[in-house]
Amino acid sequence: MPDWLIALLIIGVVFLVLVIIIASMYNGLVALRNRVKNSFAQIDVQLKRRYDLIPNLVETAKGYMAHERETLEAVIAARNQASAANTKAAGNPADPGAMKALLGAETALTGAMGRFFALAEAYPDLKANQNMMQLSEELTSTENKIAFARQAFNDGVMTYNTKRESFPTNIIGGMFNFQLAEHFEITNPEEREAVKVSFS
Repeated sequence: MPDWLIALLIIGVVFLVLVIIIASMYNGLVALRNRVKNSFAQIDVQLKRRYDLIPNLVETAKGYMAHERETLEAVIAARNQASAANTKAAGNPADPGAMKALLGAETALTGAMGRFFALAEAYPDLKANQNMMQLSEELTSTENKIAFARQAFNDGVMTYNTKRESFPTNIIGGMFNFQLAEHFEITNPEEREAVKVSFS
């Protein structure tokens, strides 16, 4: 076999091995990015459930908290803003801008809900309302599911980001525009507390 043919075969094998390595790294990033999207979908389900519960809570409280209209409207406005931000983030959970907007909207909603429940404590008839107690219990359960789903999402983001930043995968990630994903975490210590739902 001529030397030029041997050299051509060696170059062909090296090229094929490089293509396989690059395809493997690319496919690994795609799989991890899809895992991040799937884990955000679990958060999305629970957030939507919470967004559906909030108007029912406000509607139940309206009859008792007639003088607290501003607080009730603030809760609904914060809920609507968080729902819109969630819809955008669900479209691409790896988009850091969309995730930051969602975190800001969730922070505002948590604050509005905290004020709502603090005011609700002053209304004994509202606290004793069976519908309000049931909705509050469902909200508490949903908050726990959100926390669990958020932990799974953040684990997926960490795995994806680690792979995305590791050499030589970072070269492939940069070439094919794999962005670093944003964790779903609250940075302000006061905001880390979950919405307190208590009518004891």
